Amino acid sequence: MSSNRGVVYVGHGKVEVQSIPSPKLVTPSGRTASHGVILKVLSTNICGSDQHMVRGRTTAPSGMVLGHEITGEVVELGNDVVTLNLGDIVSVPFNVACGRCRCCKEQQTGVCLNVNPSRAGGAYGYVDMGGWIGGQAEYVMVPYADFNFLKFPDKEQALEKIRDLTCLSDILPTGYHGAVTAGVGPGSTVYVAGAGPVGLAAAASARLLGAAVVIVGDVNPVRLTHARSVGFETVDLSKDASLAEQVAAILGDPEVDCAIDCVGFEARGHGHSGSQVEAPATVLNSLMEVTRAAGKIGIPGLYVTEDPGATDEAARRGSLSVRLGLGWAKSHSFFTGQTPVMKYNRALMQAILWNRINIADIVGVQVISLDDAPKGYAEFDAGAPKKFVIDPHGQLAKYRTAA
Repeated sequence: MSSNRGVVYVGHGKVEVQSIPSPKLVTPSGRTASHGVILKVLSTNICGSDQHMVRGRTTAPSGMVLGHEITGEVVELGNDVVTLNLGDIVSVPFNVACGRCRCCKEQQTGVCLNVNPSRAGGAYGYVDMGGWIGGQAEYVMVPYADFNFLKFPDKEQALEKIRDLTCLSDILPTGYHGAVTAGVGPGSTVYVAGAGPVGLAAAASARLLGAAVVIVGDVNPVRLTHARSVGFETVDLSKDASLAEQVAAILGDPEVDCAIDCVGFEARGHGHSGSQVEAPATVLNSLMEVTRAAGKIGIPGLYVTEDPGATDEAARRGSLSVRLGLGWAKSHSFFTGQTPVMKYNRALMQAILWNRINIADIVGVQVISLDDAPKGYAEFDAGAPKKFVIDPHGQLAKYRTAA
């Protein structure tokens, strides 16, 4: 490849498509990555986690190439890669994982011990996650390819299902992880906080796992309308009626069996006046209120160790006013952290290929060009009920009118 372009974080609220270096089989520390490959990016998605950086809510530096949701075609192989061939179409888990450390061997790939000198866990194009170059680009290098990649069994089928399969790199496994860790099973009543793409993926996953009823809550009326259109019950958290009252109006009971936080640290307060005010512990506290005794709460929503844009000093350090006593008194179980995508993505691929889940329609996938990425970021930040999927090479042009 003679050139490369990617989506670059320029500064607070701004991204640009710029020329960036072509990828090489080299790690961020400068070591040769003979275990890696170069991908021609087929699709790469804009994520809510990217928006946290673009809004200035992290310590992300200007000039970072964004993008951790990547699907691509293998165009160059490292010498040590043995299970892949040129031309293979693969899904890339957003977790960068070595496959060799204790955590990877225990399927906890979200906290790999060898890919980030700062902390456990690595990711592409994300602040404090190891310096790996992001994949919202034409080409990207992926290390430990034999371990990390999920290879699609049939290339033509993969291209036909690409709007759904592109969700395997992050949001579908993340939503599924939230549902699994919340204990969703046949007949469960489930509350999902957040009607964005991850929230809808969690709701779809709960339905796949056999939930009897799935309720999605948000303050954005457009997103709630979309959630209802794809078959979920909804509660409007901008109303003055409490969450428990609205849940009771649907179920006849103010509590649910399982709850999933798909909002994270940029949560807003509930009620007509509170919905415009940031209140980072609101979701966690409300989930404890509406989850039954001995219930579980899955927390795939992002919480950070540093939040320079927070409204108070404690929240800037990642400290929230969580009612832990309430959760303790109700014997709740909490499950946090990055999703170990590889634990789920193969089974979810089969669910897509065999039409068990239509995730693209549920999360509102819309394919856009690389040049339109800044517009996609702006629309997503404004609350559009869409999952923007970037098509860097124009290979998905026939899907660009799909919503």
